[in-house]
Amino acid sequence: MKPKEKHIILNILLADDDKDDRFFFKEALEELPIATHFKSVNDGERLINYLSANSEQLPDVLFLDLNMPRKNGHECLIEIKSNKKLQKLPVVIYSTSLDDQIADILYKIGAYYYIRKTDLTELRKTLNYILTKIVGKKFEQPSRDKFILSLQEV
Repeated sequence: MKPKEKHIILNILLADDDKDDRFFFKEALEELPIATHFKSVNDGERLINYLSANSEQLPDVLFLDLNMPRKNGHECLIEIKSNKKLQKLPVVIYSTSLDDQIADILYKIGAYYYIRKTDLTELRKTLNYILTKIVGKKFEQPSRDKFILSLQEV
């Protein structure tokens, strides 16, 4: 394991209803050389409540599952991007499903990337790619053809 960068600690928020997915996500983060503070919520309603309560100190990035109870990821993304206090929050879709038409809609709403849930090794590499962009202040929405991240591109 590489030493963590000391001066930068990224605040990561994951909205996902699956307990195992939250555990693997946290485990992947802990193995990266970038220091992080991890927080998770387990449904869309809790996500919006958390963001509203913390709108003055938003996370550096939100990883958002699409299929959640009470309020799904698509509804959350619309709400985030239409709220002046939240709209600059970078959102990465993190889901098992992948549909190009849905990806088009999510991209137009303002999601930065779309990553598929996968094994721990690929997740670690993808997270490292994204977090490195954030640390380097180069994190922005890419062109549509680079919106869906796969391991070959990372």
